[in-house]
Amino acid sequence: MDKPTGTGQQASLSDYLAAERTLLAWIRTGLALMGFGFVVARFGLFLQQLQAMQRVPSTQSSGLSLWFGTALIAVGVIMNVFAGWHHLRLVRDLDLGETSHSRPSSQAVAIAFLLAMVGLAMAIYLVTVGSSVRS
Repeated sequence: MDKPTGTGQQASLSDYLAAERTLLAWIRTGLALMGFGFVVARFGLFLQQLQAMQRVPSTQSSGLSLWFGTALIAVGVIMNVFAGWHHLRLVRDLDLGETSHSRPSSQAVAIAFLLAMVGLAMAIYLVTVGSSVRS
């Protein structure tokens, strides 16, 4: 009568510890994205200071590094929120004995595609800024 309502086996301690390690890995990734986003956001300020020190006429800056950096920080925050939500759901499923997970990690795939798009946009931005500085 004290058996969980799920039809699967009772989860072992190693299952809970694996779920916690996965959560911590997602949190580290989210924090790294936020840190990298901060660096990217401040990169434009660094370039402006460098131009001021060299007394080079300032080129028209579009300020995209601030937007890219802010986007990376937001992705890191969203990643940490989703990681916490996914961990809570997984622990609940483990408590109920539902340990069979056949669905793919849609969170990982979505983050991978989003980061690929941000990286592509940053590469295009750097190429256009580099070509405008040379001309």
